[in-house]
Amino acid sequence: MKRKLLITMTLMVLLVTSWTAESCHANEEIVLGVATSLGLLEGEESLKAVTLAVAEINRQGGITVGDRKRKFRVEAADLRDALPDTSVADALSTLERLIVEKEVNAVLVGPFRSEVLLPAMDIVAKHRVPLLGTIAMSPASEIKVMRNNDYRYVFRVCLNSRYLVAYLIDSMKLLKERFGFSKVYIMNQDVAWARTTVSLMVKLYFEKSGWEVLGIENYPGGSTDYSSGLKKARERGAQVILPIFDMPEAGNLVKQWKDMQVPALVCGFMSSMMGPAAWELSKGKVAGALSVSFELGNVPAPRYPPSLAFYRAYERFHGKEIEAGHGPAPAYESVYVLAQAIERAGSLKPEEVVSALEETDRKGVMGRIRFHRGHQVIFGKNQEQEALACVFQWTEDGRRKIVYPPSIAEGVISLPPGFPVSSLPSTGE
Repeated sequence: MKRKLLITMTLMVLLVTSWTAESCHANEEIVLGVATSLGLLEGEESLKAVTLAVAEINRQGGITVGDRKRKFRVEAADLRDALPDTSVADALSTLERLIVEKEVNAVLVGPFRSEVLLPAMDIVAKHRVPLLGTIAMSPASEIKVMRNNDYRYVFRVCLNSRYLVAYLIDSMKLLKERFGFSKVYIMNQDVAWARTTVSLMVKLYFEKSGWEVLGIENYPGGSTDYSSGLKKARERGAQVILPIFDMPEAGNLVKQWKDMQVPALVCGFMSSMMGPAAWELSKGKVAGALSVSFELGNVPAPRYPPSLAFYRAYERFHGKEIEAGHGPAPAYESVYVLAQAIERAGSLKPEEVVSALEETDRKGVMGRIRFHRGHQVIFGKNQEQEALACVFQWTEDGRRKIVYPPSIAEGVISLPPGFPVSSLPSTGE
């Protein structure tokens, strides 16, 4: 009798223990660590894009891992790595604390600056946690992935600097073909990614295509006065001003450009002229300027409905439109890329998730999402085959008109009203 009672009690304990374990596993959340410079627009809105994707997935009950449903939870850390008073060591320390203390299953968005991303790859390798970066752009990370299998955990979902240069070159080609322009004055932020972009533009395109570079002016972080460079551009006969900035203060450049009536078309990238607020902040002075949006979806394309659907979903969820031209769309996309990889792997084991990430092939808000051998998403000109960036121009009525690539273009580049005919080459319109 005692033996039967003991067996019965043992079985009950085992059943309760098994049920409790199953229940705990079923309710256990998958932790996503969002680590970047959260005080900057791109970092702030990338975190918001992640929270939108997580809310959408969790609302559907989460994702299937093996035979269980699991929901996501977001843990954020401000690396402050885009700020001049933050050392690389401090940013890396913050990243490692997030990984260890919050026991994250993956890191999304990642370091803002490539100067931090590259050493951060050692921390990611040490803890074997997948990183899906959506802001830092140096192709050096891809080289490290291809040369050393320890770095296989690192992926980039956003544009890299090589693809940015390609889009900028295509913009210059459009201006040359349409208007005959061939004289450019370059104004850029004095940081690694901007200097590298300018160097590649000069080496790969301007020097080989008959363009005359009339000057290159570097501006330190926090600069607010661009009148000196604009004056030189006017005096030297520039037809195009190429700005490369990700600091908010650069919004003053387009105001001064319009106030000084510089007879040159602004075409490049300034984070502060990307979103709807730029129209109000500049009091419409941004009209006529062109910019590259690093990823489709940050600026919606009516001819590619998934980008528009994401843009409107973000607006409904957060109560405002996207302002950043870099980060939010790939941050949103990275959640779905990771979720689908985990489901394919049927596991949260890092090596299995990484293998599944390498097999990614999905139609996303930026176009077709696939990784090449260096774990960089492939960008191009056809949304059915690659992810897209886009070039848009501010119209006189405050809209952003996409002018490139042709597959999603809403129109062609136009000269602002009052653009002096004397600035056009004899072969132009």
